[in-house]
Amino acid sequence: MVNIGNSLAVGMLLAWPLVIVLMFRVMTLERALIWSILGGYMLLPQVTEINFPGIPAFNKTSLPNLTAFVVIVVMAGRLPHLLPRSLIARALVLLLALSPAMTVLNNLDSIRFGLQSVGGLQVYDPSRLVQGDLPGLRAYDSASELARQLIMLMPFFLARHYLRSEAAITEILRALVVAGLIYALPMVFEVRFSPQLHTWVYGFIQHDFIQAIRAGGFRPFVFMPHGLWVAFFAFMTAMAGVALTMTAKPGKRRQMVVVTLILVALVPLCKSLGAIVFALALIPALLFLPARVHLLFGLLVSVLVLAYPMMRGAGLIPTAQIVERVERISEERSQSLQYRFDNEDRVFEHVREKPVLGWGSWGRFMPRDPMTGETRVVVDGLWIITIGQFGWLGYLALFGLLVMPLMSIWWQGRRAQAPPIPISVSALVLIYAANVLDLLPNATLVPFSLLIGGALLGYAEDLRRVLDARQSQPGVRGHDNVILGKAAAGRPPLAQPWAPGGLLNVRRARANPPHQPDQPDQPDRQSPGRRTLL
Repeated sequence: MVNIGNSLAVGMLLAWPLVIVLMFRVMTLERALIWSILGGYMLLPQVTEINFPGIPAFNKTSLPNLTAFVVIVVMAGRLPHLLPRSLIARALVLLLALSPAMTVLNNLDSIRFGLQSVGGLQVYDPSRLVQGDLPGLRAYDSASELARQLIMLMPFFLARHYLRSEAAITEILRALVVAGLIYALPMVFEVRFSPQLHTWVYGFIQHDFIQAIRAGGFRPFVFMPHGLWVAFFAFMTAMAGVALTMTAKPGKRRQMVVVTLILVALVPLCKSLGAIVFALALIPALLFLPARVHLLFGLLVSVLVLAYPMMRGAGLIPTAQIVERVERISEERSQSLQYRFDNEDRVFEHVREKPVLGWGSWGRFMPRDPMTGETRVVVDGLWIITIGQFGWLGYLALFGLLVMPLMSIWWQGRRAQAPPIPISVSALVLIYAANVLDLLPNATLVPFSLLIGGALLGYAEDLRRVLDARQSQPGVRGHDNVILGKAAAGRPPLAQPWAPGGLLNVRRARANPPHQPDQPDQPDRQSPGRRTLL
């Protein structure tokens, strides 16, 4: 039942749900939710899984997501309202749920190799097979994929409900800064001595060691999937540090400047061109450009990501020119980029046979030799993996939902009477937009990125509610406190979910609780015998 790893790796997976329960006991709900997802991403082992028949595997992605969801449901006493308010977003969620089933129905046949035509006959020659037949999909595959997608998206839905206020978004930035400082020494160690920590702690290296060698040295892996993930994480922490420095009180600004310089210095140490380019472009943008430009950048990224497959198919993406420009910076990076483009073209050509619903799982979307079944194609971008498995419907469902926060917050921010967008929110927009853009060359979508997207979508929904109220009742400004993350007049602060002595107990926020419930979804319900979170 255990995929790979030593006893400590399995023990960490089994212990993490208990750690999450403890965090919800001693922290505010917002902070506990953030660190449940972020801490698991930083510390739990890669690849290690605990598999039980008939259910998705328990690993560093599914366990934190499921545990946080279950703990919050137990605390609340009922299921929270997780679906977005927008009809378009709800339609995308529905399409995301239906696309695996439709893909299965379109891929019931198996794919056989080793067949060759001799006259009017087909002769089977197994002597040259490298890969056996790929099985047809079953109803189980549809349910399994649906469960995997919903578990993956749980941080998105939970954050949209609980981390939608400005104060909660600031808490996300603080968590990123603390996480960057925690990872700083391990990252510097592996830059000097090569990725060893995952091997020492969990008994195996999580990726091909050759990919850790860069520019005459090493790039760190720590406990993340690959050096690219660590590099993007370093970029996120640097952006968070800059945002908190800009909003810091005068007495703490000098301290935050030192912390931010440390975090910024980690980005080039990771030896990832993409993260360095993002840092060089977006840190100055955060410092010197207004929030409306940040939101516009998010919109442009959304349009580009949704249109990218069509543009690639139509030959509108100048891949040759891009490779030439990268070659001026690094010949090694240009060769890697050309290799990615070539592989994506081969997969994209294969997907043309089933463009709407894709080929499904089991590696069926990879082009293979018809006689041997062998494939030498390697794809990294999440966009081509999603189109290959679930076709255009699956791509529009997943990526449409991913860009919805960016498009929604831009649309609401441009409306008349819209309040100024805080630096913390616009900084998170830039971080999230960079992550969505990075899904074109890489598959760096992780639960914490989805948590950021959900928080931004919730903020955009509250902003819409405020502006709608202003239009319907001119001069009424009683909803402003929702946007600022403060307790609205007449509403109680975050309540303890259980009476004293109950199973779980969340510490009441001391002042200005970072959580402001979504008022349309969460009516006030207070009974004499029990306080409820919702």
